[in-house]
Amino acid sequence: MTALSVLIGVLVAGMLLRMPIGFSMLASGIGYLLVKGQDLGLLAEQVSNGMYNSYVLLAVPLFVFAANIMNAGTVSERIFDFCRILVGRMRGGLAQVDIMVSVVFSGMSGSAIADAAGPGLVTIRQMLNKPEYPRGFAGAVVVASATIGPIIPPSIPMIIYALVSGASVGALFLGGLVPGLLMAVLMMVVVHVIATKRNMPREAKIPLRDWPAILFRGALPLSLPIVLLGGIYSGAFTPTEAAAVAALHALILAGVVYRSLTWRSFWGVVMESTRGSAVITLILAGSFMLNYAFTAEGVPQAMALWVDSMHFSQLNFLLMVNLLFLVLGCFLDVSVLLLVFVPMLLPAASLLGIDLVHFGVLVVLNMMIGLITPPFGMLLFVTKALTGIPIGEMMKEGWLFLVILVLFLLAVTVFPQIVLWLPQSMGYVTH
Repeated sequence: MTALSVLIGVLVAGMLLRMPIGFSMLASGIGYLLVKGQDLGLLAEQVSNGMYNSYVLLAVPLFVFAANIMNAGTVSERIFDFCRILVGRMRGGLAQVDIMVSVVFSGMSGSAIADAAGPGLVTIRQMLNKPEYPRGFAGAVVVASATIGPIIPPSIPMIIYALVSGASVGALFLGGLVPGLLMAVLMMVVVHVIATKRNMPREAKIPLRDWPAILFRGALPLSLPIVLLGGIYSGAFTPTEAAAVAALHALILAGVVYRSLTWRSFWGVVMESTRGSAVITLILAGSFMLNYAFTAEGVPQAMALWVDSMHFSQLNFLLMVNLLFLVLGCFLDVSVLLLVFVPMLLPAASLLGIDLVHFGVLVVLNMMIGLITPPFGMLLFVTKALTGIPIGEMMKEGWLFLVILVLFLLAVTVFPQIVLWLPQSMGYVTH
């Protein structure tokens, strides 16, 4: 117990001192081994075994690379023009376009940050050019719609969840599709209500003669989600191989077809993708050591026994998990929640007979809400850094989106079929 206290103490101290979370996790693991009197080489063994025995992890840097390629090229602008035809004539047209763009981009990147930094930035700039759109509202729409990214497949957080839970990546991707589309519909309803009340403008009507060119410009990027999901569920390639297909598809589009990627910008993409992947990898490395320590100390088993002794129903347990992650999501990174806290809860979820696909989508949805919740919502900080819009203004305009997402989270908790219907219909074994 002393060793576990040291581990937690070092981890918390590192975070309070603003040490990179991956280093804090590794340092806490070293402290644990020292107190236990175990060989420090065990740290390298746990990290190496965890990293090199996880084929699914290869998908993470590849999807990061694909998203960065698309943001560096003109793919975001082409998707924006395509979606403007679809929903631009609705009241508050630019805000509606942003939500539709997020849906399309979600099928390519799997990252909320990439969504906000790429297509989100395009639509914010468009909205800020029109006085009818307050800058806080523009930021709030982009921040809220970016949460759709990791819910609609492919999804980087779901890949990491599959790593720690053993759940099927394919089933998780299918499980996120319906909730992601429903999130988009709810957000569009919120925008419609606000835009009607404030008499926000519709986008100018695009002449019919311009439609073929715009549709053709957007057709190739839009083909990527079809290729990815079609390949995965037809058995042509695995989800990990799908990430490589996505990266190659994005590279060919931006570099060869559109010729919008110079060698300089390509090198920038490589460096940015390397940095982003390194951060995730470092957190993963630390998590393997932490999970070893928690397992050795019997924490997951103790959690399962406590849940059993409290006679929780499935619903009560899931509501408790929601509350836990909604609070922790205000302060901690998504990767930390997935890699440290989820493994401690999985035995209890299994004991109660909760489907791991439902649990996974629920957990990721919780974490997406955390990304837009103060004081440390990552999407809020990313959008502020890119646009200069104060976080307070975004929160003042975005509270209704937050309420709708929390209510939707409650609906997904109470009605698991929102998640499980599609995986069951496609023949995946879920209960």
